[in-house]
Amino acid sequence: MPRDDRDLLDVLKFELKVLERGGYGSSPREPWRQHLAFEDSPSCMNYDMKENPAPCEECVLMQLVPPDQRGTKIPCRHIPLTKEGETLENLYRCGTQEEIEDAMRNWLRGTIQQIESQRAGA
Repeated sequence: MPRDDRDLLDVLKFELKVLERGGYGSSPREPWRQHLAFEDSPSCMNYDMKENPAPCEECVLMQLVPPDQRGTKIPCRHIPLTKEGETLENLYRCGTQEEIEDAMRNWLRGTIQQIESQRAGA
């Protein structure tokens, strides 16, 4: 299978657009369950791929996952989103929908800005 060759900055900008348009509300396909950041989003390389999904290790988001969490079942849930190191995994267990969305929004904006600054200086 080919590796995910999407640009990380583009993926993060797209995820921010999804969030800002209310994309983490309930799914029309599955209104009974919470829409999960990254994995239920069109930014996921396996979005809508029920058969033969690519392994998460090929995803462009893996570079944001701490090395000790890359072998987990859903690695993108372990990307640190806050200064305190909170992840989606933590927030799904004890955060509200508003807290999840605030953490994602702040993290996405900060990470996008950081990548753009790095690229401007390169």
